[in-house]
Amino acid sequence: MTPSLYRPGTSRLHRAPAGLKLAALAAAGIALVLTGSLPVLAGAALAGAGLVRATGAPLRALRPQVTGLAWVLGVVVAATAVLDGPHQAAAAGLRLLALVLAALAVTLTTRASDLLDALERALAPLERRGWLRADRVGLAVALVLRFVPEIAGQAAALREAQAARGLRANPVTLIVPLIVRTLIRADAVAEAIEARSYPPEKDTTPR
Repeated sequence: MTPSLYRPGTSRLHRAPAGLKLAALAAAGIALVLTGSLPVLAGAALAGAGLVRATGAPLRALRPQVTGLAWVLGVVVAATAVLDGPHQAAAAGLRLLALVLAALAVTLTTRASDLLDALERALAPLERRGWLRADRVGLAVALVLRFVPEIAGQAAALREAQAARGLRANPVTLIVPLIVRTLIRADAVAEAIEARSYPPEKDTTPR
């Protein structure tokens, strides 16, 4: 089991409520998807880097995530450049960079339990209407936030292993094993969640 990315601290990001951080992350994600301006996206990426820096996490500890993110970005930019041209490739790369850095800042400064609690409280009105299960949606979103930086770290580990064997950088040889590792990791997490019976089934029997 990969250890949690959360790092205790006293920064402003650590002290900010989990709900506020999640709301800001969601708003930023929507805004980034709606814009194609390269200056705006570049500014957002710089802001994301500033947020990660503000967490106080040592850069050495973040090296796997940063290195893996660089490889993932390279693949995304290259593929988008071939399919949609250089402008769209730059926009996609900057957008992904900004989102991942923002998600990393949130996961570094927020306990998983706090994320779940905040999401469940926010979704409670929808659950009361019977539209969804707040605990299930909260768990899904928390796992996404947790897995994005972890996948970047896995990409870095794969590339280092390939370099140690004398293999040249190749998107195919990186992406295929990365997908396999991600699926294996997801399956292990699913088994752990099922073994703990989380989230518990709620009694819907009329009283």
